[in-house]
Parts: sequence; structure tokens; C-alpha cells
Amino acid sequence: MDPGKCRMCRLSGFVFLRYHLIETAVLALIFTDFGFQLLSLIKSPALSTEDKLEYNFYPVASGQLQFRIKAPNDAHVALTTGPQEGEPMYEVFIGGWSNSKSVIRKNRTKPEVAEVDTPGILSADELRGFWIRWDDGVISVGKEGEPSAFLTYADPEPFGIGYFGVCTGWGASGEWLIEAICVGGHDRYANPSAPPPPSGVTDIGDFCWCDASGGIIPPGAVEGGKDDESLYVGRAYHEGALLPGKVKPGHAVCYVAWGGGEHGKTEYQVLCGCNPVWVPTSGNNIPHNAIPAGETEDGEPLYVGRVQHEDTVTIGKVQPSHSVCYIPYGGAEVAFPEYEIMVQQN
Repeated sequence: MDPGKCRMCRLSGFVFLRYHLIETAVLALIFTDFGFQLLSLIKSPALSTEDKLEYNFYPVASGQLQFRIKAPNDAHVALTTGPQEGEPMYEVFIGGWSNSKSVIRKNRTKPEVAEVDTPGILSADELRGFWIRWDDGVISVGKEGEPSAFLTYADPEPFGIGYFGVCTGWGASGEWLIEAICVGGHDRYANPSAPPPPSGVTDIGDFCWCDASGGIIPPGAVEGGKDDESLYVGRAYHEGALLPGKVKPGHAVCYVAWGGGEHGKTEYQVLCGCNPVWVPTSGNNIPHNAIPAGETEDGEPLYVGRVQHEDTVTIGKVQPSHSVCYIPYGGAEVAFPEYEIMVQQN
């Protein structure tokens, strides 16, 4: 299994989880402008922008940008074909007009192509997270932890986006963290890091696992459970295993079950870009279209299961050799011989 391949789906995501590994990848590109710009972001995890409405540009390699910003108003993001302002260009203004509304503008001309009232959306005292996604001419803007967009524009004459720029102005300076980029829309990667399926199980490739951390929920994330908030299908590394589990945004972790305990992981992956269904099963009866989602430290494939427990629907791991679904709950690893398993729609 090669977990590094899955991370390549967001090489330009500037995710701050394994500095030396990411820097090694960038050094392979060091003789290109792309490599120099990536390295500049990695070496400076926080970006500062002054009150001057001048964009700092960086390359993208996929259809999504996730970031956190601390500013009193006017966080501006440009999406362009090259590393400079010009046409064609989209601009996303978050918290403009004294932190009262957000808009999308094309080619620096009015009227805005999309706008929405967003009073108090930014804060001068804390980092707040957002995502921007582009796919087939549709620009979507949303908040961290919320898969649905609050601002959308469908461009009848779209263009290719190769760079993004950030800036602040109108009395505001800003501190930015560019957190993660994963595959969006139809440019999904088959999941190269999923373990090979056992005999009789169909390999599923029409989905992706997006790297995330600290409670970030990428757009298109698969919701699979509920307690006092929505839970999402995730997975994380623990003690040499890649374990399916539950991402709980309010706790900023993915919980996985292992060795009798519940373990919260701040760095994890979220299943995105598919519409699975849940079917009841028991023991080691694994449907042919079950979605492989991880493996034990010994290389046994694991699948995603869920059970109803203590007024919750909790996501966990199905381990066929144990004939149970283990869920992380209340600090413990709890086993259930009857459960629902996540499968690909036929």
C-alpha cells in the first residue's frame, strides 16, 4: 500500500502535517517556478497580507482551495489562469462592505455575478475557515465544516484556473492558513491507497479520500452518522494501521477504534465525491460492492460500518476476520456482530 500516492492529489495543498516529506516532493520541482512558490508557502505556514489590496499568487493543482483567515473584513481571493491580476479572473470577496456581505466578481467589473448577505462572517480575533471549489464553470464558496455552499456562481463562459491569490484591504490586514486541497468535481482520482479487495469484493475506484485536519470537512464529504452533530466518514493512521472511523467536526478529530480504545486523530482523511448506501449485514458477510477503506497493521482489508448505539449512529470499522463492526465510543472500542456496511451504489 502506498499512502503517499493519495496525498499527491493535493500536492499543492500546503498541508502542514509532514513538513519534511512535503518539502522533499517540492525539491523535486525546485528548478521550476511552481516548485519555488510551493516551497515559499511550506516554509511559512502563516501568510500575512497587508491593508493594500495587492494579491499574492500561488499555483493550484486541483479544483478546491481550503483556508483559514483572521481579519476584521474583506478577505479577497482571486482565481486566475496565471500568477497575476488580469482577465479572465474571478474574485471572491468574503466579509466585504464592513463585514456585511460576500460576493463573486468576474473580470473586476460590476455588477457582481453573485452576492449574499453574510453579517459578521469574519473575525479580527480568531481564524475562521472557508473553502472555494470550482468545477465545470461553477464556483462555490462555503464555510469550514459545512459541505453546502453559501455562495455560488455558474459561469456560462468558464476558463481554466491555474493560480489563486489572496489579499486584504479596506482597513483590514489578515493572517491566513492555506490548509488543504483535494480532488473536486469530476476530476476524481481512483483511490490508490485503499487495500486490495479480498476474493469476491469488487474494487471501487470512483471516489477519493481527501486529507484534512483540525475538524475541516471538505465539500462533497460523505455524512454517515449522528450524535449531537453530523458525523462524517473518515480514516486515519494509528499504530501502523489505516483505520476507518468517524470525523466529529466539533471535536476537530477523526475517532478510530483500536486495541480496545477510542483514539482521536487530528490529521485524517475524509471520504468525498461519492453517494454510497448502507446495507444491513452481520459477521463476516461482506457485500461484493463494499467500499474498501483501510487495512490493519497486518494487511487485512477493513470496511466502513455503522451501528445505532446510545441514541447515536456511530461510524466504525468492519474487520471481517473478527466478524464484527468496531466503533469508537465513549473512550472504548465497542464490537457489534450486526451492523450496516457502506457499499457503492449499483
